[in-house]
Amino acid sequence: MSRLFLAAALLAASIAPAAHAQQTRLTPAEIAALPKEGAGPGTSGLAGIRTTVLAGDPTKAGPYTIELRVPARTRIQAHTHRDARTAIVVSGIWYFGYGTKADPAAVKRLPPGSFYSEPAADPHFALTRDAPAVVYITGWGPTDTAYVAKP
Repeated sequence: MSRLFLAAALLAASIAPAAHAQQTRLTPAEIAALPKEGAGPGTSGLAGIRTTVLAGDPTKAGPYTIELRVPARTRIQAHTHRDARTAIVVSGIWYFGYGTKADPAAVKRLPPGSFYSEPAADPHFALTRDAPAVVYITGWGPTDTAYVAKP
């Protein structure tokens, strides 16, 4: 759990300057009760992915955090975002890689508690295998998704 705490602390530090603007405390049950959208702003746009906005608004200037629920056997092709983002794997196994081509051999297996970054305009890709994954992503909006090549 100490890795998860460290990753959460790093994630919180990335939005600390604006943290005083709005206080938020959400239990897992409260997060589960929040509205779920399809693949929302700053996501892959793939059917089956569910997005929950946990804080802020990814379509507007300012800090945001979103939850991605990604079904098993999902492949997200190489893409970029205009904003730099950080992420924590909450559950499942997330396979994440950097590059302009989604190469399953180039991904790193990220179990729960893992932390990774998505530098602005840096191509990356991801996938799940036999199990779904939940990932929390924080950035400074507005965000977008631009595929390197059409999926």
